[in-house]
Formats: sequence, C-alpha cells, structure tokens
Amino acid sequence: MTPRLCISQAQAGGIRSHLLESARGTEEVAFVFATWDALKGGRFRAVDWYAVPPGGFLFCSAWHFELSDETRGLVIKRAHDLGVSLIEVHSHIDPEPPAFSPSDLYGFEEFVPHVWWRLRGRPYAAFVMSAGGLDGLAWIGEPGIAERMAGIEVAGRLHPASLRSSLKWAPDTGRFSHE
Repeated sequence: MTPRLCISQAQAGGIRSHLLESARGTEEVAFVFATWDALKGGRFRAVDWYAVPPGGFLFCSAWHFELSDETRGLVIKRAHDLGVSLIEVHSHIDPEPPAFSPSDLYGFEEFVPHVWWRLRGRPYAAFVMSAGGLDGLAWIGEPGIAERMAGIEVAGRLHPASLRSSLKWAPDTGRFSHE
C-alpha cells in the first residue's frame, strides 16, 4: 500500500479554500503537521495545519514561490515542537491534473534534506493541488528517495493522487530523474 495523508473534513475544507479559492492569482502554500504511522503501508495523520500568508514569501507568482526564511523556520520549529512530520501542500493555478514542476523539484533538492536533518529523520511529504486534482511525493526512508503518495484521505474517503510525478532522487547526479 502506498502512503497517504489522512485529514478531517474541516482541515480539508480549510486547506482547499486557502489553496484554490485565493483571488491573488498566485500559487498558495499550506503546511500540515502530521504523525507518521508506518503500519498498513504508511499513513500521515494531520494534527494541525498552517496557511502561509501573503507576507510569508520572498517571492510568489502564478508559477513559482519561495518561502521567507522566517516562514521556513516557523513551520520547521512547529513540527519539531509537536514531534511530528511536515507536509507541504501548494497549488498550481492550471486547472489540469497537476504534477510537480521542475521548479518544485529543484526546491526539494535543498529543502527536503534540510527538513529531514532538522526534524531528526522524520518523513517529509509534499502535495500539489489544482482544480483538476492532486499529486504527492513522500520521503519516508531517507531524504534522497521520493516515493509516490496514494493521495489524501478525507474522513475515510481517498482522493487519489494523479501519479504524474513518478520521480526518484538520483544521488549520483544530484538531481531528480524519471523512473
């Protein structure tokens, strides 16, 4: 079984509203703080979430974002204080079924190992959402190997990932590569 994120109806509604109903015309970002249970294929269980406000970015456009150092520090510290994993969820404004962009993948190359180190080896995951669906990757066993997420389970119902982002980190090249 492939890992999934389990969240409540209220959490799902809040995250979806923040990501997909913004009038700013830019990518939006939220972070989920979740416990990790490796049994039954792996489940992240949301305990809280944080909507990144417009002032939480160094740069934000319709196609790319960069978080401020303060925002990165805030979400990592919150996950550390809670003793949980960190899960990024961001939007793409294109209505098609999403996949992580080259810009997203480049950001993971730096951010995932940093978070992995700061959170003492806790798994990290990321989702991208659009009006056309979602896709997700998780770094469970080590920060250099990404695996597909099954999707987001809301109140027992799975919203499956598109599986368009089937990528692995290639340590020999220092880049993500297609399987």
